[in-house]
Parts: sequence; C-alpha cells; structure tokens
Amino acid sequence: MKGRVTNRTRGFSLLEVILVLAITLTFASIALPLYSRAVFRHQANLAARRVAADLRQAQSCARTASASRTVTFWTATETYEISGVASFDGAPGNYVVDLRDEPYEAQLVSADFGGSGQILFDGWGTPSSGGSVLVAVGAEQRTIVVDGETGQVTIP
Repeated sequence: MKGRVTNRTRGFSLLEVILVLAITLTFASIALPLYSRAVFRHQANLAARRVAADLRQAQSCARTASASRTVTFWTATETYEISGVASFDGAPGNYVVDLRDEPYEAQLVSADFGGSGQILFDGWGTPSSGGSVLVAVGAEQRTIVVDGETGQVTIP
C-alpha cells in the first residue's frame, strides 16, 4: 500500500545523545584552561594598573600638599597603605588596598624600593628611591616599576 502511515515518534537515539555529549565535553576541556588563563591575565593587569594608579596618586597628593606621602607594602597580608591619604570609603585612617579582594584576587609577591617595602614621595613628588612591585594571579605576573629619578610609574 502506497499511503501507509506509521506511528513512529521522532526523537534522538541514545547513541546520538552520547555522541553530542562527548563532543561538548571535548570542546569544554579545551576551552576551560584558555578561559581561566584569560581571567588570570585580566585580574593581573587590573591589579597592576591599580597599584600603578595608587603610586601616581600618592605622588600627586605629595605634590599638592607639599608634604611627603609614604606607600607601604605588606606582602604577608597582600595589602598596601598610603599614609596621609584618607580612605575613599569614609572609614577612619589611611588609604589601604587589599589585593586579595575582588576584582583583583591577586598576590603581592614582592615590593622592593632600595631594600625596603616602602617608598616615600617628598613634597615635590620625588621618590626616595626607585624600585618595583610584583603582583601575580595564578601563573600571570605583572611588574610595576617606579623610576628613582623622575618618579615615573610604568608597567613594562
């Protein structure tokens, strides 16, 4: 008979579902490490730019007030503080940044300014010494450099 109708429902077989699942998992296993490296790279860049901006801010505040400002780095607690600059959130005390907080979630690996973990900008904005700060997120590391003569802050 030519016009025979069957009652077969359309759907996916178990083999088709397993095949699609295997392909999806393969792509996910390739994409996940790339995505995580991209996130780490972004967070490391963000943390480095924050440290650089705060060093420039300390230098600018020193010039504006014609008084010295000290930036002290504590690698044990992943924090740094700018003395003489009020906290932006209105809390009493100096301006303090914790690099472990979001969005950075970074590690303060080292801070070396002539053998010290602090740098002083005098009333003209001139640093006490040149040096560098190293921040890391995962395997990504960024270095922030302060020129000892000009006080210029760069991220090479």
